[in-house]
Amino acid sequence: MVKEVIGKFLNEINSAKNFSFLLVIATTDVSLIPGLTIAGATPELTHFTPAADAEFLMLGKCKVINTVPVTPDGIPTPALISRASLSFLKISKTIVNAGSKITPNLPFIDLGGKPGGDIRKQSLDKSTAEKIIQNGIILGDELSNSYDLLVIGESIPAGTTTAMAVLEALGYNAIDKMSSASPNNPKELKSKIVKEALKDLPTSLIDKLAKVSDPMLLGVAGISIGFKGKILLAGGTQMCAAAAIIKEIENTKIHDIGIGTTKWIINDKTADIISLAKDLGVNLLYSDLDFSISKYEGIRVYEKGYVKEGVGAGGSSILAMLKANINNKDLVDKIDSMYSELLIR
Repeated sequence: MVKEVIGKFLNEINSAKNFSFLLVIATTDVSLIPGLTIAGATPELTHFTPAADAEFLMLGKCKVINTVPVTPDGIPTPALISRASLSFLKISKTIVNAGSKITPNLPFIDLGGKPGGDIRKQSLDKSTAEKIIQNGIILGDELSNSYDLLVIGESIPAGTTTAMAVLEALGYNAIDKMSSASPNNPKELKSKIVKEALKDLPTSLIDKLAKVSDPMLLGVAGISIGFKGKILLAGGTQMCAAAAIIKEIENTKIHDIGIGTTKWIINDKTADIISLAKDLGVNLLYSDLDFSISKYEGIRVYEKGYVKEGVGAGGSSILAMLKANINNKDLVDKIDSMYSELLIR
């Protein structure tokens, strides 16, 4: 079941005739900070996660690493949810590289970006930040010729930390509102990193973004600004930062956007996506998933607050429920089937 929290974006999705799914990938050196992210078995492996997520989404297997991305506890990537959801639809999927240290072994669109650095020093140089946004706008504009709805997911380890920095840099109160892939949200560490990153913040928008943004947020913002139709930002609190960038550059575009996430993000007691979305004036909806019926513990633990979202899991499940008319059991059965194949390998 799909539920609306803010706005009436369900109608926009239901009326869309031609839609496509984009996964925007990137990395920063923020994910190398110990204790910050569980989007990889070790901090060093987090740089492989976006490429591996892209490969699993498209191919059902990974090439850059010999297994699917997992948390240190072995919980599988949310790409499993996205691949299962999109398998119910006849839909094109495209990988967009905004700046990933490791690139996937499959065709992708490159925005000419670079991997981000450590935001406490500098994430990107100004010209790279501008290029990612401008090339995103070109891509979004071109996709307008074929589609009236884009569903845009993301994969970037430690992305909630860079997103927090962007929201704070743009004047929003985000310190206590960002989710985490871990049930134990490392809020103090995130806050410390962000406060350090915001010291001596430049005054111009592009300089602020170059200092603290990750490449994914800039790519998503650019594509959304260039696209003439409706956009479902498929993600959690990170996508609030993408929406904030969009609003800064193209104020009226915010009305064409919905953030589509999962119930685990909505119910996250350590975060507050609802107040962030209200501050931004952006539509918010979620898929009311229930993984307690799964055969596998690795899937059921999502109900305990692990992972929660990523790789467009919320948005892709929303799309499948609305466009393929599937229910929660249909989706969980498909996820279990795909997961069982992974366990055999």
